[in-house]
Amino acid sequence: MRMRSVLATVTAGLAAATCVTAAAPADAHSGKAPGVHACSPAVSITSYSDALDKTTYDGTFVGNLSALAVDRGGRIAALSDRSSLFTLDRETLKPTSVVNLVDEKGAPLDSEGLAVDGDGTRLVTSETEPSVRRYERDGTLVGSLPVPDALKVAPAGRATSNLTFEGLTLLPGGHTLLAAMEGTLSGDTAGIVRFQTWERTRHDFRLSAQYGYRTDTGLGVSEAQATPDGRLLVLERGFTAGVGNTVRLYLADLRHATDTRRVDTLTGQDGVRLARKTLLADLVNCPSLGAQAKQPQPNPLLDNIEGLTITGRTPDGRLQLLLVSDDNQNAVQTTRLYSLSARLPHTVNG
Repeated sequence: MRMRSVLATVTAGLAAATCVTAAAPADAHSGKAPGVHACSPAVSITSYSDALDKTTYDGTFVGNLSALAVDRGGRIAALSDRSSLFTLDRETLKPTSVVNLVDEKGAPLDSEGLAVDGDGTRLVTSETEPSVRRYERDGTLVGSLPVPDALKVAPAGRATSNLTFEGLTLLPGGHTLLAAMEGTLSGDTAGIVRFQTWERTRHDFRLSAQYGYRTDTGLGVSEAQATPDGRLLVLERGFTAGVGNTVRLYLADLRHATDTRRVDTLTGQDGVRLARKTLLADLVNCPSLGAQAKQPQPNPLLDNIEGLTITGRTPDGRLQLLLVSDDNQNAVQTTRLYSLSARLPHTVNG
């Protein structure tokens, strides 16, 4: 999303992702960790890279990156919210191709969420309506998925502009697609957001269950990524002018959550179980690895982190994560790639 200041108190495709490993970002602008650098008991950071910051590829600005996904052969698909979809080399994480995406009328998208399906097609969200569209690898538009009326931007629905489908992921097996709303619907209690799912049919996806998820005060959901066991890694993110970004990584579990498709308003009422979540790491606590920030940050490593994908496993079984920040094509923000690892707890707190 194009970042606003908010007051913060502070898979078929997935199955493939767990079998490949993208190299940690490495170049002259990288910070490298000689050993384990803990952000928390569960999460460590290996390295970061600013090599893509304020660069171009084939005449296209490489920035505004809002989502990542593992593509065939371990390559990384990186989505810009200005309608550009890049392919990054699995070893160097540098662009090797780019396609431009448009809607049915040929207009650009506010593209925020990305999932690569088992057949190689790309599922892409746009915050504008919101929408989920399917594209061929060459950027050809194939079709779009249905969206519940309540999740549409007002006056068509109850969503706020620029606070809609921010995350997109295929659950293990590729039969269920999930989109995460960034912000709260009108009528729902502030901080409770909706996660919408679709189930695969013979030809496409149909609307399925919906769930409620409570964010921390002042934060919104910037990404959701399914884990190999069917839970979700959820990035919560906020920004306070003069202070900087807050970015927290949670593990969420929908297995005992209530299907809220027919619950008009979510107020934390009895009988409606929200997704359970447990904090894996507040990234402010990561070692900075020598990173520098272009504007005030509580940790110079931080920026507007919006994208997350699982690239593989470490030899001891930890998940390898690749994150990216959206620089909004802003001189005081940075396009930064982060390589982290995470060990997931067996259960999620209520």
